[in-house]
Amino acid sequence: MKKLIAGVVLGVGLTAMAHAAGDPAAGEQNAAVCAGCHGQGGGQPVMSAYPKLTGLGENYIYRQLASIKNGTRTVPEMTGLLNNLSDQDLQNLAAYFDQNPTSVNQADPELVERGAAIYRGGNLASGVPACSGCHSPNGTGNEPAGYPRLSGQNADYVAKQLKAFRDGSRAGTPNAQIMVDVAARLTDDEIAAVANYVSGLH
Repeated sequence: MKKLIAGVVLGVGLTAMAHAAGDPAAGEQNAAVCAGCHGQGGGQPVMSAYPKLTGLGENYIYRQLASIKNGTRTVPEMTGLLNNLSDQDLQNLAAYFDQNPTSVNQADPELVERGAAIYRGGNLASGVPACSGCHSPNGTGNEPAGYPRLSGQNADYVAKQLKAFRDGSRAGTPNAQIMVDVAARLTDDEIAAVANYVSGLH
């Protein structure tokens, strides 16, 4: 597992160096279509099953957009939306969404304690590592490594993605194998608890 993580982090570092930084102003010009699902600026999705795009990390957002465009990550709602955008356009969109302010949600108090235990300490019995090791103790992620911000993300979206990693339907993108291995060890109750916890984490 340690070798896998080290290899992925190295690969992500090389990927990050391979593309130039995006231009937020240019990205805003192509972001209007995104508002239909993700809200103005990308931080107020119209449904809790859609992600907040704000503050996720430019590197992470760019790689996800590129993966959706080339088909290695399937998001039915985004079919065809990126086809006419260049690689630079995707970088610009990533820069635009990353710079926009994000907000946290109100977590369910009944799930916070269990969610915090998993996020901060994992589950030794089942081999689940602490989420904070990659996504930081306060949920702000790790931009150089391409690990996204989880703080304030919609709980329904986080739970949906963890289940997608667990069943292998989200497995083809950089860093995905790490999450596939982690999610395979999570129960539905643990997913619900940790998803709730990060939605209110700040």
